[in-house]
Amino acid sequence: MARGPGAGAGDRIAHGGDLDAARRLFPQAPDPWIDLSTGINPVPYPCPALEASAFHRLPSTADLGALRAAAARAYGVADPERIVAAPGTQILIETLPRLVACARVAVVGPTYAEHAAAWGRAGHAVATVPGLEATRDADVVVVVNPNNPDGRTWEAGGLRAHADELAGRGGLLIVDEAFADLEPVETLGPSLGPGLLVLRSFGKTYGLAGIRLGFALCEPALAVALAEALGPWAVSGPALAIGRAALSDAAWRLEAAVARAADAARLDRMILRAGGTPIGGTCLFRTADFPDAAGLFDRLGAAGIYVRRFSEAPARLRFGLPPDKAAWCRLSRILR
Repeated sequence: MARGPGAGAGDRIAHGGDLDAARRLFPQAPDPWIDLSTGINPVPYPCPALEASAFHRLPSTADLGALRAAAARAYGVADPERIVAAPGTQILIETLPRLVACARVAVVGPTYAEHAAAWGRAGHAVATVPGLEATRDADVVVVVNPNNPDGRTWEAGGLRAHADELAGRGGLLIVDEAFADLEPVETLGPSLGPGLLVLRSFGKTYGLAGIRLGFALCEPALAVALAEALGPWAVSGPALAIGRAALSDAAWRLEAAVARAADAARLDRMILRAGGTPIGGTCLFRTADFPDAAGLFDRLGAAGIYVRRFSEAPARLRFGLPPDKAAWCRLSRILR
């Protein structure tokens, strides 16, 4: 699932990962393409062998329970009843606004555009604001932590205090921690309470976006409402089995965090050598401004390398991590 800031609620939102669009833009580019337009781990979790029954029977309640228990351990949530599993966080972003009465919604941005778009489509009054200090009149506040595309973060204590304030007047703080797994940030899973909902992505961390798996962490009553809205068998049997195995593998997650942080530092050095000014990111993507971003985008595209650009910030490009030595070398040649 590729996430990037884009258009408003009434427009088509551009996302990374669309190699069909890249081929239309650069029909003469060489194959294979190197897709650096997403923030997905380029070194995926090694999927376990699955029993054939995972494909030909409906998922059981026990299967779902095992996944929720693994997610609760991975995210530091005391009670699996506070875990909602979904076929990707995008469907949770779409579903949440339909469960809330007409509200004033503040999205701290610029950030992943689907948040504002989903609340707008559901009929809520939506405003994009620069920081938490500008959300005091909102009923619902959305924060992406770490943020996409600039990587800025918010201190957990301040977010908890904001959630408490919103809860006191019947409001809700939504913290999207899609990129938190591999980052040195304090997450809010262990401190869930009224007025707080946390979103967690699976596909980005584990490099398995096609599995379509994501989670909401929240109070049990809201968890029940979300699960009912998603309906039965929301997550496929193969996704349940792969998700349970990956979420239970803390050692792999720690190794991935170290390796991807080293990759991100290497990418920053390459960006600097190319005359770019890094503005931030996470260990799965780096964002930078360039004197001639449009020209660099075209040179990369002509070489079969697709990066993320932003119509609202023409000087800005976002780079995912190359998956292997050959891809690093191809990128280095263009950036030099």
